[in-house]
Amino acid sequence: MTLHHDAVLSLLDAAYDPELVGPTGVSDALALLGATGQEGAAIADLVARSQRELSRLRRREHELTALFSSARELAELRDSDAVLARLVQRAREMMGVDLAYLSEFDPDTSELRVRETSGSVSASFQRLRVPPGRGLASVVVESRTAQWVADYTAYAAERHDAGIDDAVSAEGLVSLLGVPMLSSDDVLGVLFVGNREEKSFSPDEVALLSALADHASVILQTTQTLRDLRISEDASRRTLESLTAHLVERDRANTVHQELVQAVLAGGGFGPVAETLASALGRAVAIIDADENVIAAAGLPLSPGMLALDAPVREALAESRRHGHCVPVTGHEVRAVAALTAGSRHFGALLLGDGDFELGAVDLRTIERAAQVGALLELQQEAASGADRRVRSELIADLLDDVPERRADVERRARRLGVDLDGLDSLLLLSVPGDQQAAATRALVRLLDDRALIGEYRGFVVAAYSARRGEVDAEQLRGQVAAALAEPVTAVIAPPAKDPLPVAFQAARRTARLLAALETTGLTARVEDFLPYSAVLDTDAQGLSSFLRATVGPVRRYDAERNTDLLGTLRAFVHHGGSPTRTARALNFHTNTILQRLDRLDQILGEEWREEERMFRIGIAVRLDELREKLLGPGD
Repeated sequence: MTLHHDAVLSLLDAAYDPELVGPTGVSDALALLGATGQEGAAIADLVARSQRELSRLRRREHELTALFSSARELAELRDSDAVLARLVQRAREMMGVDLAYLSEFDPDTSELRVRETSGSVSASFQRLRVPPGRGLASVVVESRTAQWVADYTAYAAERHDAGIDDAVSAEGLVSLLGVPMLSSDDVLGVLFVGNREEKSFSPDEVALLSALADHASVILQTTQTLRDLRISEDASRRTLESLTAHLVERDRANTVHQELVQAVLAGGGFGPVAETLASALGRAVAIIDADENVIAAAGLPLSPGMLALDAPVREALAESRRHGHCVPVTGHEVRAVAALTAGSRHFGALLLGDGDFELGAVDLRTIERAAQVGALLELQQEAASGADRRVRSELIADLLDDVPERRADVERRARRLGVDLDGLDSLLLLSVPGDQQAAATRALVRLLDDRALIGEYRGFVVAAYSARRGEVDAEQLRGQVAAALAEPVTAVIAPPAKDPLPVAFQAARRTARLLAALETTGLTARVEDFLPYSAVLDTDAQGLSSFLRATVGPVRRYDAERNTDLLGTLRAFVHHGGSPTRTARALNFHTNTILQRLDRLDQILGEEWREEERMFRIGIAVRLDELREKLLGPGD
């Protein structure tokens, strides 16, 4: 009875764990029980089936434990990459395979990219990308079902790819099992296990790997959801910050607008405009006029670089003038410029330095509004000065007309303007195009201030001033007015205190007309240098040019054609009273040479050119031609 009892216990131990009884434990127990033949075989088969079932249950328990651990890690998800790596490692351990890896699906390219591996020894495999329609992975994606192959080299040829085959070969893989990671109708990726020898995968193994793939799907979905939430949170934060900044800018713009309106209504000029902008925007502000002179500044001290107006600032200013907008400047002490414009007229610009914050779109519009206010102030001042200029123009016109009946009225009006008529002893006349005379008058007023009585008179801009109060540099004034107009300007200056102003004006006007007839412009001339000609000649440009062409023109053409200098001989002959001997001495030639040249002049001008009447005309023409050449230069 004891032997039978031990035999039954041995059979039960063998069914629970074969290692408890050894390799012959079942056959020994059957021998003790006397079970032989078919009866013994049936008992042995029953023990074997019990062994397999208990092994399956143990494996299932292990799998469930691993799945519960994975689910717990999933619930505590903090680092998705770490959880995925642990899940792939667990898949390899639970499946008892050589390699496990997870490939993530890219919906844009339909590629599968290896993201996590466990047991991999090849760097190329860890960087593997599977193109669409290739490899076992693409079949899993297309079918959305588990797929396996016992020997990958024998897999369908149309599915093979050189890159995949090289990576599989480098890893030494033979058998592969892949299951899809799904989210509703979307494929997120494929979870793979592989062996380096042939292996057929059972339904239980497929089910286990599918369960792990479901966990991986949840991880990827959760990661994407968290990523979307972070992106949404960042976008909301940026939107809130942008809205807050916009509201701050808008409030700042409203404050500036109100203060600018008050500045205009109070008539405080450009100073309040600069102070308002500097206070609101927290930076230095300078306002320059059309001549680039600073007329107002705030937020001091101004850095030297702000007023340098080098290339980047000038380019921005030119753009602002074209479009009327405030233009930011990068990499410079001036951060933004806005031109003061009204139509095609430019009055100057606003220059803004660096501050504690970047200028936003509303700030730039605020600066543009300030520039418009500055242009309005300039127009307002211009209107006031225009009225004063008209009064002064009328006064200088009456002064130069010199009508005795108006003398008392002229003196009364001059006293009202604070002009000392007795002190006006010099006169400057500017010849400019008719449509530029008002602008030239404004420019001259700025340059001479209250030292002169300036106005438009008989087609010219005239300034009567006192030389005793300080010398006037006529050439410098002419250049500055020409620069302001971007037009050539001719200036004529009459000698001080030599003649009454009306007489001085007539002389200056005749000189200006003579210069125009000589087709010269853009220079400064003195009346006394042209008196012999301006007093006697008709200053018609066409007539004077015809006179010069008819007299010395043939000689000029002869010299040009033959590269000679008969004109120089003619000039010397005229200057030396028509004497060949003195001409030869002056030119350092032999008298016979001069006589030969005079013979050639006879051929050009006609033999009677040395007669008294013709000689007089040629003498005048020669001197005028020399004068024009002196003014224009030898090549003109």
